[in-house]
Amino acid sequence: MSADYEVRGNVAVITLNNPPVNGLGLETRSAAVEAVRKAGMDPAVKAIVLTGAGKAFSGGADIREFNSPKALTEPTLHTLISTVESSEKPVVAAIHSVAMGGGLELALGCNYRVATPEAQIALPEVKLGILPGAGGTQRMPRLVGLEQAMQMITTGTPVPAEALAGTALFDEVYRPGADLLASAIAFANKVADLRPLPKVRDRKVEHAQPELFISQAREGIKKAAGPFPAPVACVEALIAALTLPFEEGLKVERELFLKLKETNESKSLRHAFFAERAASKIPDVPADTPTRKIASAAVIGAGTMGGGIAMNFANAGIPVTLLEMKQEALDKGLATIRKNYETSVKRGKLTQDKLEQRMQLVTGTLAYEDIAQADITIEAVFEDMAVKTEVFRQLDKVMKPGAILATNTSTLDVNKIAAVTGRPQDVIGLHFFSPANVMKLLEIVRGAKTGKDVLATAMALSKKLKKTGVVAGVCDGFIGNRMLEQYLRQAGFLLDEGCTPEQVDKAIEKFGFAMGPFRMSDLAGNDVGWYIRKRRAIESPELVYSKTADLLCEKGRFGQKTGAGWYDYKPGDRHAYPSQLVNDMIVEYAREQGIERRKISDEEIIERLVYALVNEGAKILEEGIALRASDIDMVYLTGYGFPSWRGGPMFYADCVGLPNVLQAIEKYGRGRHGEAWAPAPLLVRLAVEGKRFNG
Repeated sequence: MSADYEVRGNVAVITLNNPPVNGLGLETRSAAVEAVRKAGMDPAVKAIVLTGAGKAFSGGADIREFNSPKALTEPTLHTLISTVESSEKPVVAAIHSVAMGGGLELALGCNYRVATPEAQIALPEVKLGILPGAGGTQRMPRLVGLEQAMQMITTGTPVPAEALAGTALFDEVYRPGADLLASAIAFANKVADLRPLPKVRDRKVEHAQPELFISQAREGIKKAAGPFPAPVACVEALIAALTLPFEEGLKVERELFLKLKETNESKSLRHAFFAERAASKIPDVPADTPTRKIASAAVIGAGTMGGGIAMNFANAGIPVTLLEMKQEALDKGLATIRKNYETSVKRGKLTQDKLEQRMQLVTGTLAYEDIAQADITIEAVFEDMAVKTEVFRQLDKVMKPGAILATNTSTLDVNKIAAVTGRPQDVIGLHFFSPANVMKLLEIVRGAKTGKDVLATAMALSKKLKKTGVVAGVCDGFIGNRMLEQYLRQAGFLLDEGCTPEQVDKAIEKFGFAMGPFRMSDLAGNDVGWYIRKRRAIESPELVYSKTADLLCEKGRFGQKTGAGWYDYKPGDRHAYPSQLVNDMIVEYAREQGIERRKISDEEIIERLVYALVNEGAKILEEGIALRASDIDMVYLTGYGFPSWRGGPMFYADCVGLPNVLQAIEKYGRGRHGEAWAPAPLLVRLAVEGKRFNG
């Protein structure tokens, strides 16, 4: 975690060396400042080249120092940039691979910049709810123009250096394959004696119609930003670059940065950033645990879920075989996969060549023997224990030794499934979320006898499939669906007590959920929940539900697929239209049960739904089903549409304050179905101690 120093002829080469992306942590900043000063004092050195070791110029601030005192310890990033900018000898940034965030801001402080054409250039801070805080909003528009800077800074989207070659950002963009360091040293020798040294701060921000552009940008970005304040603040910082002297613009940028840093939106996005990285760490499975080779896969069941899972493997370049019992079902599954890819082609997200390449990786069969040599097989059959255990008995017979046997069950006991095989160490739960080829979450369910190498392989596979893998223990519903059950129970009780499906959905969607519980159920299929409630009635008869969902299913209203569910649907139209028939059914059921309906506020709807998630999440955490509170948050952020700017249910509870959450839960516990609100002991303990779920 340092900066290497060497002298080549008349040029000092300073190489940032802090793997994996040369993050600008305190040790690296200190070494870089010392190296620049050393070069400045060496009479033999006429110029300086600043570059990065390994796979990056610099990825920016060291994420390991976020929210720690080190981030503000001298020399700060501002001090490093000031040291580079005030050097009496020219400093050339030699950029390859990645220059992002603070790394790019450091390059902007150099006198010159040269790059490889494929280097990715970005100021992505807006994705963490902040803005570039080390001069990025002030220097970038001076080099690439106001419009290009506005696009890059308000979206955080990377741009290849080649696309910026015509701007003042780069003095040279070399041809592919060129020796960047040798070329940068040659460039440094060429400019070594040129004076005055060019400084980005001395340039002007130019625009032909600044007032019109600013007006349009303010309006458009405010509309697109929604609940996020950072993009709007980026606009204001860029306006400061246009209208104020450089130092005053820096002050505006700093004030906006500090203000954004304290917003709940930024805290939530930063929490999610770290939570995603923490999720891949399993305490008793070291990072160097050997993994099994996954060069081929098989999926049992070619339905919607099975087809979606198969697409993940094809997208990752892994051959996959779909197994079905009947040719008609297999043909339908393969046709659906092709249709999904064709839709991507029509939308410009995939080329026809890529479509054909991926389809060639997907084959079908009706015989278990044809998948015997697959490295991993995932069953995606009907959610019934008898059906799944029969599949695993067959897999146990035919699959080669060492093959991973995975179940896509969303609720069932993975240990019972593993027990029907002679190799429980090879069995694991891989719970994909529908549509499996789109949803980011992969719940990785660790059985009692699942091998550590199997768990490590599953986590590595999740990354290869571009999923966020979260480890869960075995219980009914694991993390996500176990919590969802309490959420849906409260949604049903709200109907009994006075709400309509539309009111509940609108309230929670206004809170920020992508979809309310009733629209979600219509999309997933109301018969799925009906089947689970029937099983619950046998296994957990003490659980009480509103009967309205069962009455709905008895009418054959299974959701969008039947054209009627909690809402009415029109042919070819997925819009949910409120149903008078359903609303009348709800009122009639309440009357029959002697439930006095009342007016319920949106605030109560939100609290009851969200705090039901929080309370069950606390129980899951205490039982060890989830490794950490942030894992629960990742499940809900990536799999259940929880609003990203609220950080997940457990982080949201931390922001509200656990004593306040507990007080609300105790209040609802005194109402109807109070037994559903038994406070989780962990929640009570943390609230009393003034602590948080996320330490």
